Amino acid sequence: MSLPLEGIRVLDLSRYLPGPLCTQILADFGAEVVKLEQPKTGELGRSLAPLIDGESSRFFSVNRNKKSITLDLKREEGKEIFKKLVAEYDVVLDQFRPGVMDKMDLGYEVLRNINERLIYCSLTGYGLNGPLRDAAGHDLNYLSLAGVTDQIGNYNESPAMSGAQIADTAAGSLYAVIAILLALASRQKTGKGQLCDVSMLDGSISLLSYALGEWSGSRELPQRGNETLTGGYACYQIYKTKDEKYVSLGAVEGKFWAEFCERLDRREYIKLQWDKSKQEGIIKDVQNIISQKTRDEWVEFLSNSNICFTPVLNMEEMTLHPQVIARNMINKISNFRNSGKDMIMTGVPIKLSDTPGQAKNVFPELGQNNEEVFTSIGYSKEDIDDLYKKSII
Repeated sequence: MSLPLEGIRVLDLSRYLPGPLCTQILADFGAEVVKLEQPKTGELGRSLAPLIDGESSRFFSVNRNKKSITLDLKREEGKEIFKKLVAEYDVVLDQFRPGVMDKMDLGYEVLRNINERLIYCSLTGYGLNGPLRDAAGHDLNYLSLAGVTDQIGNYNESPAMSGAQIADTAAGSLYAVIAILLALASRQKTGKGQLCDVSMLDGSISLLSYALGEWSGSRELPQRGNETLTGGYACYQIYKTKDEKYVSLGAVEGKFWAEFCERLDRREYIKLQWDKSKQEGIIKDVQNIISQKTRDEWVEFLSNSNICFTPVLNMEEMTLHPQVIARNMINKISNFRNSGKDMIMTGVPIKLSDTPGQAKNVFPELGQNNEEVFTSIGYSKEDIDDLYKKSII
């Protein structure tokens, strides 16, 4: 079976989470992804604690299905080798700050002259222009500047941090995948590649589409934890159960809310669903009712209902849920590398009927594919041995 991206070759210069997750998605669907890493030390993400068999368990979670080569891009000979690779590849993913590759004479304007079909994706915090172009940042910073962090948390309490790296992944990794696929589609028509400028700040702002729409209509700035979808209404709320666990109710539609109220014997609340002045009292009363049963008792009690009601699961519980198992969304490798630890990874979230992605349990050792890749661009075994001696690779 041929996968959608078979034949597409990617040079991955990224590290940690945003870029590696992007290229892992491409690799799952058949792209040949070659991680380009620093000789001896490798990508910095390899050393992040906690470790399994001497390498980061987080590294394994976003680097399956890839190859690895080592190359020192600060050395002139290393730069020349990189340019030879670029001539043969379709995509370069650059996660350095803007200008880093230009200073090494390896920026897009140089590389496009070597390969006019090259798609060069720059994945940065703030983008290739603007006053913050050269600023350092992390997921929390991008979300904070985007206005997302201000909307996370409870009413009249401090902003909270997300347990998922939203800017890194949703705004970074996924938009980078989209950008690369769009550029590949364009190249089929024009025969030419292009520069993809993906900013995690830009992507984070785009995730606020609905919130911006709500603000536009009401002309009132949204209050953290006090709006329709952030905790201001009883029908869309998280409630604490008798056993100190939680359940979530998403009964926004009137029919769902009505059924929920009937099951709780609170029919008088049906017509008050959107009465803002009544919400505090309704939430308090519903919370009192919910606190009389355990989480699993509520799940069972409402199992035959149609009201958008789910338990709040911890990570281990999520991996064991029948829906997650049915969708093959958890890939577990028992006794990973004889460490006594199980490696838990995500499955492939995009389901294609004819060419489904493949989450193979293959992870690149540092420089594992040096000989294969460098031989493919004309280097002999003697040349490669010499490159090792000079610490170029």
